[in-house]
Amino acid sequence: MQTLNALSWFEIPTDDLARATQFYSKALGHTLRHETMGPNTLAIFPYQQPGVGGCLIHGEAYVPGKQGSVVYLSVTAELNQVLDRVAHAGGKVVLGKTKLPGDMGSYAHIIDSEGNRVGLHTL
Repeated sequence: MQTLNALSWFEIPTDDLARATQFYSKALGHTLRHETMGPNTLAIFPYQQPGVGGCLIHGEAYVPGKQGSVVYLSVTAELNQVLDRVAHAGGKVVLGKTKLPGDMGSYAHIIDSEGNRVGLHTL
């Protein structure tokens, strides 16, 4: 039997795709790739294929919110450095760096420029 990742793709809803793209570019230091799929516009986070990928998405069916599912983005930089950039990029830290048990790393929660609660995780 093939082992699968628990996550294969994620979509973070946006009201303003340009603003959200600028937020994540500043906060995470990534360049996102823009695409159109049907009636939706996307800004795709860099990822290795095969692997887990995801995007910011703008479309009629996508509504940002902080009470829905929480997606955790992988952070390769020092987590506190990323958290320091969140406010400057237009977001808010709602849970600071929190150590996980053993060698599972640390995580934090932010509210992005669109009002979504998003987790950040680092080993």
